Amino acid sequence: MLKINNIKIRKDLSEHEILEIALKRHHIKKEDILSWHIAKKSIDARQKDDVHYLYCLHIEVKNEHLYKKIEKVKKISYPFLHTQKTFTSRPIIVGAGPAGLFAALTLVQNKVQPIIIEQGQPVEKRQESIQNFLKTGKLNPLSNVQFGEGGAGTFSDGKLTTGIHSTFCQKVLEDFVFFGAPKQILYLSKPHIGTDHLIHILQNMRQYIISKGGTFLFDTKVIDFEIIDHHIVALHTLCENSQKTLNTSHVILAIGHSSRDTFQTLYQKGVKMVPKNFSVGVRIEHLQKWINEAQYGTITKLNLPPAEYKLAYHSKDNKRSCYTFCMCPGGVVMPSSSEENTIVTNGMSNFLRDGKNANTALLVNITPNDFKSSSPLAGIFFQKDLEEKAFILGGCNYFAPVQRVADFLNNKKSDYLGCVTPTYQPGVTLSNLKEILPDFVSDTLHEGIRFFDTKLHGFAHPDSILTGLETRSSSPVKILRNEHLTSNILGIYPCGEGAGYAGGIMSAAVDGIKCAYALLS
Repeated sequence: MLKINNIKIRKDLSEHEILEIALKRHHIKKEDILSWHIAKKSIDARQKDDVHYLYCLHIEVKNEHLYKKIEKVKKISYPFLHTQKTFTSRPIIVGAGPAGLFAALTLVQNKVQPIIIEQGQPVEKRQESIQNFLKTGKLNPLSNVQFGEGGAGTFSDGKLTTGIHSTFCQKVLEDFVFFGAPKQILYLSKPHIGTDHLIHILQNMRQYIISKGGTFLFDTKVIDFEIIDHHIVALHTLCENSQKTLNTSHVILAIGHSSRDTFQTLYQKGVKMVPKNFSVGVRIEHLQKWINEAQYGTITKLNLPPAEYKLAYHSKDNKRSCYTFCMCPGGVVMPSSSEENTIVTNGMSNFLRDGKNANTALLVNITPNDFKSSSPLAGIFFQKDLEEKAFILGGCNYFAPVQRVADFLNNKKSDYLGCVTPTYQPGVTLSNLKEILPDFVSDTLHEGIRFFDTKLHGFAHPDSILTGLETRSSSPVKILRNEHLTSNILGIYPCGEGAGYAGGIMSAAVDGIKCAYALLS
């Protein structure tokens, strides 16, 4: 295939019109084309008077010798095991988030039939539990925005951007499309699926895994790990007050970053883990039209998608940083508590991102030096303390504490809302967030907001809304593993975001694939 790069498009055109431009530029004969597709599409908005799309096309041609000067596409190949390994007991995957699901997918593609244990509900029932929480404030601690089929990423934005470089990233994209994701995720520079699509994709993925011999145990919680001579030999589970023992010698531990009681159980069992850095902060909401104008200007005639941004600030003493994370254009702020009497927030967008507001996490880095003890679990206690304070500040009814940016910068409780209406449900309480944030967090947020306003006009708009708190940006714990991806307890493969080896859907899915390969090897 030929690789046609850097095609600048300044008006809305059909795909075939874009192909015509590429063919004309490189003098490629239309009759020589065997196949073609868009390989990459991005927006260049650096110059507001010249906002345009950038396309890359891959074109398969006959008579390729006539086009020697055009760059060729490098083929991507994935390692694929046709394992001959036999198992005396079925491998078990704990957690049905992206890490667990892609581990399961990899196993069944290699004719191994895992058992997938998930304490939460199948995604369609999970969606009902979440909607009930939004309307009534009644939390299901076992199935919510954090727990259930698909993991925490399901009710976010379905972002597939990542900082990792792995050939498996392309495989993850292709698998998502196979199960029903929009094909454009294969070529958009910042692909996302959207919660509305993810719900159906997860159901398709589940049915495929079952058709290949996999088994799902929903509403089932792992309550203990049976270990003999530093080997895992069984898991003890609880489902509807009924306990059951599952014998196994291979466990992919794909628990999420909010699996606090499981972390405690593993620690008590002697599984080695250490505290790790994470971040805490708030969600900030703007009108989406402000972000569009700040990013795209007002001149372009292109029909552009809702604009995104990514910003970072480092304090003058370099001890702290403030950054945006999980930006959700046209989205809402989600209630993401997984424990009673806590407030946790996250962001969510559907595929079209057509909501009135934009929101992002606004975070400050936390290190183990900030914890009150050296315990590997100290980060959990740090998070939970903040979440309980937010619950009280919000009114002890799962309403989230909110504050106008102008009031936050002036350290005063908000007593009215301006032109930005908070999207958080079940409801909000006007507050002063500095009452519950550590000083170093609120001070860094204060500096960061003012700095970001110089980079993105209107970021510090007085009526922008801060919603507290965002505490689950990543796992506070890292479960140690060796070069074979096993923990100090043989047969346990710590995997994904909860174990400290991923950050987002894509990297978690890739780590799930890697752990499945390690198990098969």
